[in-house]
Amino acid sequence: MPVNVVSFVAKSGTGKTTLLEKVIVELKKRGYRVGAVKHDAHQFDIDHPGKDSHRLTAAGADTMLISSPEKLALVKKHAASPPIGELLATYFADVDIVVTEGFKKSTMPKIEIHRQERSTTLLCRGEEYDPTLVAVASDEPLDLDVPVLDLNNAAQVADFVVERFLR
Repeated sequence: MPVNVVSFVAKSGTGKTTLLEKVIVELKKRGYRVGAVKHDAHQFDIDHPGKDSHRLTAAGADTMLISSPEKLALVKKHAASPPIGELLATYFADVDIVVTEGFKKSTMPKIEIHRQERSTTLLCRGEEYDPTLVAVASDEPLDLDVPVLDLNNAAQVADFVVERFLR
């Protein structure tokens, strides 16, 4: 992939978003431009009834963009979710790294988040062996063939991301 990307994967309720928030803050403190993609297997809506943008989409607009001096949001209808590579190439050429949440079935490099109280098995080193796993962020020691990072140390996880993907 032309963009540096790493996907954070885990079972639901493990703390992916919480860790990603902290890693993004660490990477931004170090001067990196960071993009983020959240995979949602369910339907979601960023428009809200009564807002002009929602009215335009509800009227049938296939693509609706709202722009302000600070940011923009794009709502684009499609029949199927575009491939992650296409999304990265289209929307993330201006960042140093993209961190994704989810995409556990993708071929992107992955850091799995493991929380002892949530599960005794790993997604990428459990029943199936995922060769794209590059590290595990865990709250317990594990004996694995990839580095095991401290789940509660976002700076250490950010160090790994910088060393592996940005040097």
